[in-house]
Amino acid sequence: MGRAAIRAITFDLWDTVFIDDSDEPKRAAQGLAPKPVERRNLVQQFLERHEPISRELIDLAYNTADAAFGQVWYGQNVTWTVRERLSVLLKGLRRHLPESELDELVRLHEEMELSVRPDLAPDVAKALSSLQAKYKMGVISDAIFSPGRALRQLLAGYDILQFFSAFVFSDEIGCAKPNAAVFEAAAKVLGVKPSEIVHIGDRESKDIEGPHAVGARAVLCTVVKDRSSENTKADAICDNFMDLPAILEKLNQS
Repeated sequence: MGRAAIRAITFDLWDTVFIDDSDEPKRAAQGLAPKPVERRNLVQQFLERHEPISRELIDLAYNTADAAFGQVWYGQNVTWTVRERLSVLLKGLRRHLPESELDELVRLHEEMELSVRPDLAPDVAKALSSLQAKYKMGVISDAIFSPGRALRQLLAGYDILQFFSAFVFSDEIGCAKPNAAVFEAAAKVLGVKPSEIVHIGDRESKDIEGPHAVGARAVLCTVVKDRSSENTKADAICDNFMDLPAILEKLNQS
């Protein structure tokens, strides 16, 4: 008995649809600090409204909070929200900000990639347009600094939000890939079975092993970055988005 026909496609965002850190050269051209530096600048600026604090201490606290975030992201499949990350950082420093100031600090972190936007992967918009008539499409993305709210705005800004009918963001669902819940949630919204989904992404553990665990198929995207194609267990590899329709047709026929 053959596999279920493909009825839906879900896409990772970072280094799949968007080119991560492609905003950094634009920031440099505008005389802006790199995002990691600017985030630390913001924390220092907000805290020094109330009491002096050394940059060395800010950097240490921020680096520690980032390391803890990574441990939870990969170890527990959870992405702390920006508010949670900053709250951990402030607690570690034994410092406090008024709620209105914390709200503003969170917003400035969350919207940094809206003010200077990352680029789309080559030809991804054309591929999405060509696929929309045949497949239902959704987004499954871990939210690192930009939450689902901001990621929707990024997609809309490139006029590709329209192609998607399901959105599963880790800050909104409370867990991250490869947790089965994110793929099951996408299937439910799309009105298909997990076995009728092909997920496309760039990370083996999250975008290949995750969908495979729920019976979905997976395509490793190497258009932006090749992380693991030599040893991948993906059902196919896509190194050019213009080839994606043919790749999906071949998977459907196998």
